[in-house]
Amino acid sequence: MIIDRKHIVWGIGTVVASVALSIAYLANTNPAALDNRSIHLALPAWFGPSPPRAANEGATPLGLIYGTAALLIFIFAALLGSRRNHPGWPLGKIQSWLRAHIWLTILTIPLVLLHCGFHGGGPMTQFLLGLYAFVMVSGFWGLFLQNVVPRLMREQLSQEVIFEQIPFVRGQLTKQAETIRGDLARELESPEVVDEGHGNQNGVATIAPAAVTSVIRFIEQEVLPYLGKRASRRSALRARETSDGQFRLLRLQSPEVLHAPLRDLQDLCDEKRRLDLQERLHYWLHGWLIFHAPSSLLLVVLTIVHAIVAGFLYT
Repeated sequence: MIIDRKHIVWGIGTVVASVALSIAYLANTNPAALDNRSIHLALPAWFGPSPPRAANEGATPLGLIYGTAALLIFIFAALLGSRRNHPGWPLGKIQSWLRAHIWLTILTIPLVLLHCGFHGGGPMTQFLLGLYAFVMVSGFWGLFLQNVVPRLMREQLSQEVIFEQIPFVRGQLTKQAETIRGDLARELESPEVVDEGHGNQNGVATIAPAAVTSVIRFIEQEVLPYLGKRASRRSALRARETSDGQFRLLRLQSPEVLHAPLRDLQDLCDEKRRLDLQERLHYWLHGWLIFHAPSSLLLVVLTIVHAIVAGFLYT
């Protein structure tokens, strides 16, 4: 989800709501602090006395309102996955859901802090707060990636392949390299391949067998392993600069008739490098959901358990 001007209203609304929640909290727990700032706010009588007599601020009427609001937002945020899987549902645009998902979950920060009165409470509450912090941090990390990774893709990838087709395209690159190796192997059996590597008496270009063998060995030891699904991290072809240097050196050491297959091999390696980059960026862009989605669901479940247990304890 790209943060753009359409988020301005949501951002302002979240800030205003956070301020209003904080003022109401102070009016309930520490009205003298507001009086000192010439802010006079009297809450309805059903909120109870100000400050509240209960030691646990989360059990006060205002604390329960804040906690319930946070729980409802958690449930709404967890429903985003279902909304994405059913784009035809007449429940508003997915982009609107995404904006609401971001800013309403940010609004849960003051709701949760004010609900618990800035205290951790018992072990269960502390675990719940830790889980909430993990969900929020992973969510912010995902939001950061969604605003950075697509730009990197546009800048560093001249063209993209459908992600599910990347393994197939890798296999095609390997087959093309094997075809080039086979063509060169047949060249060794050709009568036009002579030791001196010069033109023969009929003016036909010849190739030194040592040069052909050197290129074939390079394909087998460097190119094919690199084009494979699990290329070694130590491969010199992984980095663009070292790869270009390798092919440049080979062309200098080879007759001109071998330059075309070497350029084809270099293009295959460049394409493999782009595929690897696209795959890494894709995993960066979506991999965080592996942690964020399950922890968010667990947060909803444990928050409901927390509400039920608290209801039994304080009733």
